[in-house]
Order: sequence, then structure tokens, then C-alpha cells
Amino acid sequence: MTVKQLRAFLAVAQTLSFTQACERMHLSQPALSLAIKGLEESLGGRLLIRTTRSVRLTPEGESFVPLAKRLLAEWDNTEELMRQRFTLQLGRLTVAAMPSFASNLLPPALMAFRSRHPRINVTVHDVINEQVIDMVRDRQVELGIAFEPEAAGSLTFTTLFIDRFVAVVPPNSLLARHDRLSWEVLLTHDFIALQRPSMVRRLLEQQIGKRGIRLPAAFESHQLATVGRMVANGLGVSAVPSLCAKQMEELGARCLPLDDPAIERSVGMLTHGELSAAALALRQVLMETLGHSARGGD
Repeated sequence: MTVKQLRAFLAVAQTLSFTQACERMHLSQPALSLAIKGLEESLGGRLLIRTTRSVRLTPEGESFVPLAKRLLAEWDNTEELMRQRFTLQLGRLTVAAMPSFASNLLPPALMAFRSRHPRINVTVHDVINEQVIDMVRDRQVELGIAFEPEAAGSLTFTTLFIDRFVAVVPPNSLLARHDRLSWEVLLTHDFIALQRPSMVRRLLEQQIGKRGIRLPAAFESHQLATVGRMVANGLGVSAVPSLCAKQMEELGARCLPLDDPAIERSVGMLTHGELSAAALALRQVLMETLGHSARGGD
């Protein structure tokens, strides 16, 4: 069966006239007759009895009318739903973002996205960097936001900005009086680190390790918010991506540029294959609001 055949059959069944059905369908009589014949051959029997004076439904034709109406209604609904998705009038989108991005830069971007596409529902998975990569690779989410992976493999990474790590110090400490700090000075104090397997922890250890500096952890936490509160209360110091600086200062800590070595890493979008219209739209918003802007400690 084809949609054209179903529409032709219903037009004849409702009008009981090939002439009126042709006018409704904008078809010639031969074309309409051919559509009805093809439908009957497909189903295996006659649906209509046509004479020179009248058209009537067979018993099978009578029983097929409500079924045909239901099929066409489903088709039309499906067509409309898909049209709405492609035109971003309806849809659902699932993304994953590392916590430092999800809690700081993603909400304003989602506000901009929502203002343009209010009928797109967005689910955000706030997970560690490694899980973002895994979720994109396993197609659990369409779009991931994370640090650039060391090996992207089948994934595509698009840089949004370069992030530089900053020092996080207690607000009333002597360190807070400096304009900027070096790692050598920062690590003379107790260091509060994110727990492994945090990408932030691993990146810091790798980069300062190249200078022969070890990262001693007096305290460890799984959450950035806990790190910020611990620093604010004078338990020690830390280093976080600069995109977390606002969050750290809201928690009561002070953030300063951190050099020697300056540690930078690209933050961007991870995708795997073709994106839906909704994902493409969010990608565009992220590029417009964050694309290629440096967020270093200076």
C-alpha cells in the first residue's frame, strides 16, 4: 500500500463518486482507477464495486475505511512531528558536560538556546570529563563538552576556547595579596586536590611533573564546590580551570593567575557522527557565545 492509494480509496469511499474523488485528489480518472486497482491487488481483493451508474463499497471495503483513516492519521501525525523536529518546533536533546563547565558556562548558553527554541527539551548529564567522552562515544548523548581528549579516535572535537588554570587561595591569606602566583610559591602551602580519576587532577600532575614538581595532596575531594569551601575556610590552596573562578569566589575563595608553568587546555564540543537539528542548533549557540574566546587567568 502507498499513501497515495489510501487517499484515493478514502476519497472514493467518502464521495461514492469517481468524478468527485478525482476533483478532490486532483487526479485524472485513469490515474485514480490505477491507484484503486493497485491497492486492491496489494490487499488481495475488491474494495469497490463500480458500475456505469454507481459506486459502492464491498463488505471488505466497508471494514477497511476506518483502518485507512487511522493509517493516514498516523502518517500525517508522524509527518508533522518530524517537520516540527526539523524546524525546531519540537524535540529532545541530551548533552553531557564536565562539572566545571556545566555549573558555570552552560546555564547562560542554555538560556540563549531556550529563548530561540522554547519547545526543545534538554537533558544535561553533569559528569566527570572521562564520562563525557564515554557517553558521546557510546551515543548516550549527542553532544559532550569537555577538555580536548588525548586521543579522540572516532570522535570529533571542536574547540570553544582555551582555558588556563588559576590558583585558588584563602581570602585572608598572605597569598591573596599577590597579583599572580607561581607553582613553586603555591605549593609551599597544603594543596587541596580533586580525587582521581579527575581529568583536572591528572592534567595538573602531568604538566607540573614535566618541571620535576610533585603535586602533594593534603586534602582530596570529589566535588569542586567542596574544594572551594575548604580553601575559603583556610584549609589550603588549590588550582582549577579559570572557568571555575567565579564559582570559587562565590564560595569565598580568591583566584589569581598562575604561572611557571602556565597550564592551558582546550575546552570544546565532542560529537560522534551526524547531529540532529536540535543538536546543531545548540552547537551554533555554543559557538556564538563561547567560540574561540580565551579564558585564561590574565
